[in-house]
Amino acid sequence: MIEKRKFSDLAHVDHDWLQARHHFSFGKYWDPSRMGFGPIRVWNDDEIAPQTGFPMHPHENMEIITYVREGAITHRDNMGNEGRTLAGDVQVMSAGTGVTHSEYNLEADQTRLFQIWIEPRTEGGDPRWDAKSFPKGGRSNQLEILASGFDADVASGALMIRADARLYGASLKAGKSVQHDIAEGAHIYLVGSTGKMQVNGEEISARDALTIRDSSILDITAVDDSELVFVEAIETAN
Repeated sequence: MIEKRKFSDLAHVDHDWLQARHHFSFGKYWDPSRMGFGPIRVWNDDEIAPQTGFPMHPHENMEIITYVREGAITHRDNMGNEGRTLAGDVQVMSAGTGVTHSEYNLEADQTRLFQIWIEPRTEGGDPRWDAKSFPKGGRSNQLEILASGFDADVASGALMIRADARLYGASLKAGKSVQHDIAEGAHIYLVGSTGKMQVNGEEISARDALTIRDSSILDITAVDDSELVFVEAIETAN
């Protein structure tokens, strides 16, 4: 099963300093038919104006991944962590029993990012935050695991999350293809970051999304020079 959702169809919430597009119900946008996809609960496409951002606010029991598309985001939290994540790089936060944090665009230009929330495999645990630089050459014409809940992936360089899921990224030159064997029982939520591509016979442009389930393979061909990210998540009972 595959379903396409065009960027133009996403819910748009205008906060002046923040232009937010919601793939699933979030905040002021409520659609009971779009409460998530498997354990993927939130996918927000955010544009944050310079010198603005999200002030300190709390979370608990959620794995939160930030993929920066353009610009940079600066994180601070009540654990004493502070870090600046640049375009193409990733930060992760396990909210666990509770964390308070802020996310600001302290740059001179707009920041664009994907904010992804995944339900943890179990509730609780100490909160944590981490970030890592992922040079785009590492995913040139191939898939790279950027964040994962599986030990072998973390040992190979992926950021750790506490969920039965992986975040993949790829940068493809026009005409190049990649294939991926989908894990049994997994949900795939794929979003284009730039360019245009064919995915399992469906054409998508930048910021369009595809939900894929009950399929054994992901077949991606770039029509233009393209970048994409997707979450492969396995739904389990907590």
